[in-house]
Parts: sequence; structure tokens; C-alpha cells
Amino acid sequence: MPKPVVDKKKCTGCGTCVNVCPVNVFELKDGKSNVVRPEECIGCKACENSCPAQAIVVKD
Repeated sequence: MPKPVVDKKKCTGCGTCVNVCPVNVFELKDGKSNVVRPEECIGCKACENSCPAQAIVVKD
């Protein structure tokens, strides 16, 4: 089961992951991306590939 992980030190809170995720796994909270529905992740890696800060890794 894929699991997205956000590196809070790298995350700039730009919201790219929120916008590109097709299943709404992410939400912005306190200026950072948060994984709020990890069970919904389909492993497409759109978030990982789109993050300009390279703050997201999708683990298998």
C-alpha cells in the first residue's frame, strides 16, 4: 500500500500537492502540507513528481 510522506522541513506550503492529487490525500494546515487521507493514496506519485521543494516521497 503506497504511503505519501511529507518532509516538513522542506515543505514550503505552496499547495501543489493539494492541487495535483487526484484523490485528495493532502490538506494545507499551519502553512505546511499534511497527509490527511493516506488510505486514499493510489501511488500515482503526482505529488512527489510535482513538488517544487522535493518534500514528498511516496513509499511503497
